[in-house]
Amino acid sequence: METTEVEQKPEEQQFWDEIDVILSTPCPTQHQIDVQLRSYLQLISSYGNDYLQSEYDVARCGVHLLESRVFSEHKSYVRRRLVGRFTKEPPNSPRLHVITSALMYDGVENPKTFELMLEQSAFERLIKLIWEDVDKANFGFHKLLLEVFYEMCRIQRLRMQDLEILQDEFIKHLLEQVEEGRGDPDDPYNYAVIKVLLVLNEQYMLSEHSGQGDAQLTNRVVKVLSFYGPDFKTFGENIILLLNRETETPTQLLILKLLFLLFTTSKTYEYFYTNDLCVLVDVMIRSLSDLPEEEDTLRHMYLRVLHPLLSHTQLRHPPHYKRSEILRLLNQLSTIRSQHFSPVDPTTLRLVSRCNKVEWLDDSPTEAKAHNLARQHLGMSLTDVGSSMSVVEVAVVRQATPVPPGLKKKERGAPPPPPPGRVRGTWGGLEKAPEIKIDPAPADSGAQTSPELKKSSPLGNGSMRRRGPPPPIPSARSVHAVKVGNRD
Repeated sequence: METTEVEQKPEEQQFWDEIDVILSTPCPTQHQIDVQLRSYLQLISSYGNDYLQSEYDVARCGVHLLESRVFSEHKSYVRRRLVGRFTKEPPNSPRLHVITSALMYDGVENPKTFELMLEQSAFERLIKLIWEDVDKANFGFHKLLLEVFYEMCRIQRLRMQDLEILQDEFIKHLLEQVEEGRGDPDDPYNYAVIKVLLVLNEQYMLSEHSGQGDAQLTNRVVKVLSFYGPDFKTFGENIILLLNRETETPTQLLILKLLFLLFTTSKTYEYFYTNDLCVLVDVMIRSLSDLPEEEDTLRHMYLRVLHPLLSHTQLRHPPHYKRSEILRLLNQLSTIRSQHFSPVDPTTLRLVSRCNKVEWLDDSPTEAKAHNLARQHLGMSLTDVGSSMSVVEVAVVRQATPVPPGLKKKERGAPPPPPPGRVRGTWGGLEKAPEIKIDPAPADSGAQTSPELKKSSPLGNGSMRRRGPPPPIPSARSVHAVKVGNRD
């Protein structure tokens, strides 16, 4: 009897050929479509455990349906039938696995599939499958269900009745999956769990600002981390590592939004380890320094997270981690940021100003003392060193002032140097150089100031001020012939 059953099993290639034959049959009526789908699912139910051993095989079987003639000609009806079967199939059957795979790939190309699943109460079934029904050892199917959950929440806003289905125990179940996986960020299963928690937090934030209903829903992701945070530290480590590696902007924004809530909720101020916070500071400094100009949304979100990170977490206590680098970054973000002199947008300036007001980023006592000394002795500030002049104003100042034709200097050689004791006067003539005032010698030295010297001083008799017209310029010979009087 067993030999007969083995002989009746088709070979693997025959299984795939039979799938193609069933799906290529024309189906002009809905009854014929139903018959064809039942035949397709019956074949999977009979031989799926033998020939659908890997995730690739399951995906291949689902894609065969999406590329078939019956689906291309009757997409809307086939989708509805698949969603209906999703809510009724046994939890661990190969048929449910293939149907879920087909809905996943179809929904990525056509978001209306996920909207249809939400309308037909597939969201509740999805939660039960992830939480209770599917065998925990079937990691591939679990991962697929988590990916469908993420995509459903990513492309649409959940209804209030859908969010009310979620319970604290479901959130704890997801966090426990991360802990059991030992927090390996390269594990695709852990990555799928983390993305589900991130998108659920986003859904709670959307519901908070949408004004749906009178009662406000509690963000269960933040609530569970507030009460049971020490039990789920691995999740915190992973989202920081994920932010460091992630290149897709939507995922980065989801991580930053959760970080913002954790850093602004008093019970989760110190949820993260200090070393992880230092890694986060390094990630933010690098990301804000390297972001292109057009990434304003991501830049603003980083700055919104930076302020509570520096103000509320362990980083507010000495030794202050990378204080000088943070100040340099904020100064860079608040100035012109490109070679084309592109101005900084007002939102960035406002967020940078908020970060600058963090208490431990203010001047240290040593720096404040240096500033005070500079003001007292030099009359200047060491901080306000910016210039209010524009580039155009500087260029105007540097232009040569035109000289009227009548005042142009004649082209001649350089005038000879003035003789010792003389300086060139206001009108080009020569005057006696003003004497340097010397303090009188002590009384016991016997030195006295000569009255003639006092009388001849230009400061004493006012000879420095010229009343008549300027004298003619003497020749070089006469200049050198002037004798300098002896002061003895």
